[in-house]
Amino acid sequence: MVKQELGRSGIKVAPFTLGGNVFGWTADEAMSFRVLDAFVGAGFNLIDTADVYSKWIDGHVGGESETVIGNWLERRGRRDDVVIATKFGMEMTPDEKGLSREYMFKSVDRSLQRLKTDYIDLYQAHCDDKDTPFEETLGAFAELIAAGKVRAIGASNYSAERLAAALETSAKHGLPRYETLQPWYNLYDRRAFEGPLAELCRNEGLGVISYFGLASGFLTGKYRTEKDLENRPRAYGVKTMMNDRGFRILAALDEVAAECGATPAQVALAWLRARGVTAPIASATSPEQLAELVHFAAVELSAAAIARLDHASEGGDLPPEW
Repeated sequence: MVKQELGRSGIKVAPFTLGGNVFGWTADEAMSFRVLDAFVGAGFNLIDTADVYSKWIDGHVGGESETVIGNWLERRGRRDDVVIATKFGMEMTPDEKGLSREYMFKSVDRSLQRLKTDYIDLYQAHCDDKDTPFEETLGAFAELIAAGKVRAIGASNYSAERLAAALETSAKHGLPRYETLQPWYNLYDRRAFEGPLAELCRNEGLGVISYFGLASGFLTGKYRTEKDLENRPRAYGVKTMMNDRGFRILAALDEVAAECGATPAQVALAWLRARGVTAPIASATSPEQLAELVHFAAVELSAAAIARLDHASEGGDLPPEW
């Protein structure tokens, strides 16, 4: 398995990131363990989660995903075989959110406790916080790195302007810099990342670990009619993609997949890699589903296939801001 460095962090990862948002939600602990076992068994290593997963479910308070991963790490004893990426900053309670030093220190200790580990490989700002100066946030990250609690830092949901300002602050004050960006990016949702933000990541050598790699499952091709949405937990998001442009993208995926001997999901992830994404994030709720996804790493898209997918997915709206 060829691994690639995340920015200049020294951390090397395989070309697929396992999304942990489903752990403790649509995958219970036993199934999550099976997925994690299969993921590591296939030679992959980057697992992404966040403290806020899965607070959006009735009865959940956040931390459910980290807890499942921590239990798996404790049970399997495979901490050295994986790269753990988690995030903080999204609202946990009305008084607990943002990127202040005080809140960061509380959040990291809670995540470490849930993950049952002494360190986090990649600690990410889950969203921008314009009320906290970059110097405070990056200085606090520096303290965590010095204390051995964090190895490298990343950003998620930042604009090009704000990410550039953060990187400039790091350089000016000798503070750790964001080594990765986690943007909302897939074949359906292109506008938020392509352009200045993607160019900045290329120029600064940042690793890109895009989320919603399969557009909440839409790009797998399993949602093509209203009936396909029945009793699906992500139907609310997928329904908005069932339009002329969305079906045009699915048709192009079907054509390219047939030519490559692959599935639409594999092609959608391979397209992200072709567009410069280091390790796209996608989640799986069973080992069988995971087995399909990880094989995208062997899919090589021709220039003609990439152009066909690019053309089919032109346009689209900006995703909502967090």
